[in-house]
Amino acid sequence: MTVDRGLVGLTGRLRVTGGIPAALRGRPVLLAANHIGVFDSFVLVAACRRLGIAPRFLIAGGMMDAPVMGPVLSACGHLRVDRGKSHVTEAFGNAVRALRESGVPVLVYPEGRISHDPGLWPERGKTGVARMALAAGVPVIPISQWGAHEAAYWGCDTVRGWSDFTPIAASWLRAVRDRPTFQVRFGAPVDLSGLSAGTPGDAVRAHRRIMHAITDGLVPLRRAEPDRPKFHDPTRPTDGHSPWRPGAV
Repeated sequence: MTVDRGLVGLTGRLRVTGGIPAALRGRPVLLAANHIGVFDSFVLVAACRRLGIAPRFLIAGGMMDAPVMGPVLSACGHLRVDRGKSHVTEAFGNAVRALRESGVPVLVYPEGRISHDPGLWPERGKTGVARMALAAGVPVIPISQWGAHEAAYWGCDTVRGWSDFTPIAASWLRAVRDRPTFQVRFGAPVDLSGLSAGTPGDAVRAHRRIMHAITDGLVPLRRAEPDRPKFHDPTRPTDGHSPWRPGAV
């Protein structure tokens, strides 16, 4: 986290608002954030460090298998998620146990990928985060972030060589020069009262409440960019759709 703070500080300016209620400190809690770029996880770690918390992430198996970085992530206690039904089920169980048995927050992206929405609003996402919260019986803190998408281009799905990495590296160097502002807002716990893990349809209802809370927190962060981001990333796909965007149908 110390190295991460230096990287984020080199790249831009971090602005954190909101926080974790004192009553939830040292207790299991699920942090749910929107996903806007390849650099935003670094920004989230720096924001959490500023609040004095060190969350575990649910991380794709490919990153956990990477040389150097993979063993470091595993040693830090982050949780692996692999594609494939059996692996996802196992990861779900591990996350629920981690939430129940420790006071360490778990940070997740409900969308599961960087948003493909042209306006970079949260995509529909899946109910996994909501199901984890209901199964573990823990509160959900919505995190809304804006600005980290300016730190580096989306690039491509898989980096196979230097030519694939060059646009990401070049855009990061530009960010070091321009120093964008990274805004992170921790919202109030999502109201999941009246919902339970065993009631059909409650996971969908919980998911809807979580995504609305994230989006509501995002609106004031991007007030000057209500439609589309001013920063243009030519590599990011824009074939998605956000049902949560204000005014979306």
